[in-house]
Amino acid sequence: MEQRSFPAILLLLVGVPAFCFASEPALPFSTSEGWTLSSGSKGITLYSRLRPGSSLKEFKAVGEIDASARAVHNVIDDIEAYPSFMPFTAECRLIKREADSIITYQRLSPKICSDRDYTLRIRETSWAGPGGLIYLNRWELANELGPGEKKGVVRVKLCEGGWLLEPEDATKTRATYTVYTNTGGAIPAFIANRASQIAIGRLFVAVRKQVKDPKYSVSER
Repeated sequence: MEQRSFPAILLLLVGVPAFCFASEPALPFSTSEGWTLSSGSKGITLYSRLRPGSSLKEFKAVGEIDASARAVHNVIDDIEAYPSFMPFTAECRLIKREADSIITYQRLSPKICSDRDYTLRIRETSWAGPGGLIYLNRWELANELGPGEKKGVVRVKLCEGGWLLEPEDATKTRATYTVYTNTGGAIPAFIANRASQIAIGRLFVAVRKQVKDPKYSVSER
């Protein structure tokens, strides 16, 4: 039985496009109810809250990214490039496109413990805001639509969250990232919760670095 802890790198579940543009939808997470400030550093404010019946925390991180919302959105959509810039991502591929969503498989390799994998259904919407288009990606597990479980790879069976990208101006985005997940394996909740905070910081670092690539600034990719 696996007993080693690791950074909760399966927090690095970012959205891919479902090409659904609509009026402002109901958000997949509350922006105010029950959140407690956990930490604030390196331009990221992190909040957490417990869900009924669980010792695992749901996290919300808010931070600025020095790029347009469209450019940040392009980074999040670039799933084929994830293994090159997303921490611990070993594999990321498109399984299926549906009318209102995309199905994608991801495998993470933290090196200090067994690989983790999962299949996600990701929905995307956007709507006009005061500073331009606001983008929202929401995901939930869809393991039944992806590859079967593999020997030596721990199947993640709880993960949901979202990216909300709000333009502050033409060159700055307010990004809100939320996730509620169980890494699987014999990892105590207090270790998983702490690792989640570390992983979210790494996620923002990766996106902030990748968005500097000029290819993401193109309005239509």
